[in-house]
Amino acid sequence: MDRLRIGVIGLGWFGEIHCDAIAGIPNLELAALCTRTESRLAEMATKFGVAKTYTDYADMLADPDIDAVSIVTMWDQHTDPTIAALKAGKHVFLEKPMASTVADCARIMEAAKDAKGILQIGHICRFNPRYRAAKEAIDAGRIGKIVSMSSRRNIPAAWTPTILNKIGPIVGDAIHDTDLMLWFTGDRVVSTYAQTVDVRGLKHPDIGQTMYRFAGGASATLETVWCMPEKTPYDIDERMNIVGTEGFIQIQDTFPNLGIADAEKFGSPDTTYWPMFEGVRGGALREEFAYFTKCALAGEKPTIGTPEDAMAALEATLAAEESARTGEVVKIG
Repeated sequence: MDRLRIGVIGLGWFGEIHCDAIAGIPNLELAALCTRTESRLAEMATKFGVAKTYTDYADMLADPDIDAVSIVTMWDQHTDPTIAALKAGKHVFLEKPMASTVADCARIMEAAKDAKGILQIGHICRFNPRYRAAKEAIDAGRIGKIVSMSSRRNIPAAWTPTILNKIGPIVGDAIHDTDLMLWFTGDRVVSTYAQTVDVRGLKHPDIGQTMYRFAGGASATLETVWCMPEKTPYDIDERMNIVGTEGFIQIQDTFPNLGIADAEKFGSPDTTYWPMFEGVRGGALREEFAYFTKCALAGEKPTIGTPEDAMAALEATLAAEESARTGEVVKIG
């Protein structure tokens, strides 16, 4: 087999972006779509020219012509379709967060143990070339032992009212930086303390401030603000500092690596994660799907985006949210 036929389960805004990225990868065929909303299903089928459409993922998984699925449902609806897909012998690309509980992560991992298909979790930041370069420098010993890390991942308020009724900024976004910090250190988080700020009275607070202590002694701070003002001239303010005993690394992604001023405003569009060039999504998401496709076609388990790593990131961020609710330091493991 030199081509993977994939179906997408969940067609919200990011499910559509997944479809955009898949459509641009030569050995990956967007072969089927699934969502419970029939009008959305028809709209996306027309946009992407997909003939096979389903309102029930079980019907998609029963199709022997579908080799793989991308699961982009809400995070608390990941577990059942993922386990079903693995049992059906499909390769599975599962968006982060892996699940909404550590127990569900464990259930997914158990299903993946003897599955015919591979399982990759979509922690996209590992495919950002700046973080990849940082990882190589760390692994080469260029900054010595990591002792401190800090991150910022702030986005405009206009993006988040709907999202904040489903997920909070710590699990929703700080999980990216948590995953990166676990990757860079090769360590585990042993305790966390967090605070949140409720600005707009939505289901989840707008701001999360998190601190971690790692088993090896390093500490970290993570800032996630989901209510940047209306005139904020960028889609995301993303930065990380990594301090070692012999050096440091600074990463600044989108503030701004490209600035465009026109008659209306000054803006800094995404050039890293899923930029659109000539109608095709590029960037880290494309690289992530290309890696998934390569692993699946070769029958090799991914070493990036493993379920073990994804569960560790979820466990740490859920503990941080518990700390924010209780006002206490939460120990892990």
